[in-house]
Amino acid sequence: MENRKLRKSTIYLLYSVGFVLLVGIAYLIEGTFTTRHLDDTTYVGDTIIKDKVKPVVAEEDKILRPFTDNEVKVLRDYYDYQGNEESQEKSIIEYNKTYMQNSGICYGGKDDFDVVSILDGKVIDIKDDDLLGTTVQIEHANNIISVYQSLKEVNVKVNDQVKAGDKIAKAGTNNLNKDLGTHLYFEIIADGTNLNPEKVYDKTIKEIKG
Repeated sequence: MENRKLRKSTIYLLYSVGFVLLVGIAYLIEGTFTTRHLDDTTYVGDTIIKDKVKPVVAEEDKILRPFTDNEVKVLRDYYDYQGNEESQEKSIIEYNKTYMQNSGICYGGKDDFDVVSILDGKVIDIKDDDLLGTTVQIEHANNIISVYQSLKEVNVKVNDQVKAGDKIAKAGTNNLNKDLGTHLYFEIIADGTNLNPEKVYDKTIKEIKG
């Protein structure tokens, strides 16, 4: 029988095919191992870490005044149905020979002062009104809403999240209380009922809602 030698080109081809097969087998083994490794591994998400952080309890946050300037004072008080006659008279708003009971408080006494959010919350409404001026409403926890009227230079937008003490605007003017000049008209509403703002400052939501 005659011995035949393989050509060099054939040898190179066989080597190449063998190499490709080895690489393919290696990839299959690695893929199987990796898949099994992924399936057997439990990954820790950041929500577990976040769950360990003590959540902020909104009911324990104290209600701030809607301004920080100590020179700001009450210009027109809240109409208290249980108040004395003198205080009630000072809480009446007169406009075009119409008398209205003041459901908030007018703060002023300065030509220019910042208006801030009384609690953490979400801006739910901003509008310009011929009578009330520019108004911002912020929704807080536990169905608390704060209303800021007679504003200028508003620097928040609807759906913005704000923190207690964040500046939302500057005090301005409106036509309803034109005689007061620059001022902030402020209301705080809990479950649809207006509260006397002066009686809720420095209290928690839990305290004012009983």
